[in-house]
Amino acid sequence: MTGKQKAIIEAKANVLKALGHPTRLWMAEQLENGEKCVCELAEFIDADFSTISKHLSVLKQAGVVMDEKRGKQVYYKLKVPCILKYMSCVEAVIRAQAEERAVIL
Repeated sequence: MTGKQKAIIEAKANVLKALGHPTRLWMAEQLENGEKCVCELAEFIDADFSTISKHLSVLKQAGVVMDEKRGKQVYYKLKVPCILKYMSCVEAVIRAQAEERAVIL
């Protein structure tokens, strides 16, 4: 593996790690419907603003989201909305696993 190939693989893994936490994945899925401020996300997550902001920071560092400050509020949106398209493939894997387990039982 070349240095460039390794860097690309590591960057891909970083994006997947960022989305690998249930709260961050949920946030990204919420942003698929349009931008939201931290306060809107906080309505549905049982966590304080600092925890929510930390999750959003991880997503931002991975290049999944971008933010824009407007007054006292910070709004987040998906940087590349197609990032969640791979979820249908993930769901297909989950369905296949469930079917395999059903056959074995």
